[in-house]
Amino acid sequence: MSTTLPITEQTMSAVVKQSAGPEGVSVTVVAVPEVLPGLARVRVAATGICGTDVHVAHDEYRYEAPVVMGHEITGTVVDVGSDDDVSWVGKRVACETYFATCEQCQWCRAGRRNLCPTRRSLGSFEHGGFAEFVVLPVVNLHEVPDRLGDVEGALAEPLACVTQCLLDPPVVQAGDRVLVTGPGAMGQLAAQVARSLGGVVTMTGLPKDAARLAVAEELGASTTTETVEPGGFDVVLECSGSGAAATVAFEAVRRGGRYVQVGIFGQPVTLPADQILYKELTITSGFASTATSWRAAMRLIESGQVSLGPLVTKRVPLSQFPTALAAAEAGEGLKTVVVPQV
Repeated sequence: MSTTLPITEQTMSAVVKQSAGPEGVSVTVVAVPEVLPGLARVRVAATGICGTDVHVAHDEYRYEAPVVMGHEITGTVVDVGSDDDVSWVGKRVACETYFATCEQCQWCRAGRRNLCPTRRSLGSFEHGGFAEFVVLPVVNLHEVPDRLGDVEGALAEPLACVTQCLLDPPVVQAGDRVLVTGPGAMGQLAAQVARSLGGVVTMTGLPKDAARLAVAEELGASTTTETVEPGGFDVVLECSGSGAAATVAFEAVRRGGRYVQVGIFGQPVTLPADQILYKELTITSGFASTATSWRAAMRLIESGQVSLGPLVTKRVPLSQFPTALAAAEAGEGLKTVVVPQV
């Protein structure tokens, strides 16, 4: 039996990837998704535009069309498919991105559902959050702390991805000199998490990134648009998804240091891989998020060690998604958030 708050509309507006290329993305009308046992329907308050959405639009990230895009979701639970889950109704939540994993492979059994070969995620293989409502497993819900607003709550998911890269295990020690390449939202989050670990953080960008770098300075990082010191950093966090920035990071990390890949390139890139050997570097990363990284993200939010609000630089309704996607492709602002209920 379904337990419901009032929903009167049977159809809704949504951003759908229907065919190849950016021209295959459109704002259209789809059915409000059904709620089955074990699932919850969430009235979407906000969904952030992620670099992965850009990659999906350009066919640089796997997807199954037609699919409603968007996975950085926050909203309110309005319907559940099982009476056992009724306590979730009315709660403000952020959402893990997985819709289904096999739960039987060695990765699922080890708590690493993010690496399941058959994983189906929101926004690429299952209908996501660029819509008025989204349906997903109850097990993937996380209650949003009272101190976090609806719109900035959309950044809880990318924060969980960053904590997956940086906290499991911790890659920064107190006093480490940390370089962050890329002043976008992922770079801003990575810089804050690195500072929470005691790192002395420098963020690098291009002259055109002045406004983004100013936000990083307000949040406690040093910034530069100049060439950084070769071998001057204990840890480098590559957050731009740019091959050129990754090359800078390989040059900047000291011998015996650590390189962490946070951003997604979306295509093959050329890197100075011999530096891994010459410098005896440790190379790590983290794909998507896990329940553990979500718990860490929520603790950082609750403690005030990470600030999400300053990263939201634009809010748009669903109807303006094409323009907002183009802005994301051009690297404008930090985080554009789609607010479907406007």
